Amino acid sequence: MPSFDVISKINFQEFDNALANCLREIGNRYDFKGLTITIERKDKNITTVAPDELKLKQVNELLQTHLVRRKVDPRVIEIKNSEGASGGSIRQVSELKEGISQENAKKIIADIKKLKLKIQIKIQGDELRVDGKKKDDLQEAMGAIRSIDIGLPIDFINFRD
Repeated sequence: MPSFDVISKINFQEFDNALANCLREIGNRYDFKGLTITIERKDKNITTVAPDELKLKQVNELLQTHLVRRKVDPRVIEIKNSEGASGGSIRQVSELKEGISQENAKKIIADIKKLKLKIQIKIQGDELRVDGKKKDDLQEAMGAIRSIDIGLPIDFINFRD
């Protein structure tokens, strides 16, 4: 029986490369000279420290630009509120979103059921498994899932005949 999995994963190698390129550009840019600006990733948290809100916003935009260049979807970053840090600087802790949440999975399932395809969709942790008798139905489901906006990048793996 043909099937495939729907996942939302981050390529951490490419993410780290984009982060390194962003830090390199920050070190070279004239408007950032002499300022202490840091970006660190620990597991699924990104800590950004900048002297003021304007520089923090510029650093976030720069990071998103470098993520796009490395083909990492910038929607994986959930930017939190900034807070004061030592030395009069501002710290912002952002979170990386990975996996399909329960409410997003239910939204995908409801939208696919409206198409009345002969397929079954099961929630397996933070991913979905889609089974069907016809490969054409599965490909139509893939197209429909791509068009659903859940705020995360979606990939399809393990397509089996």
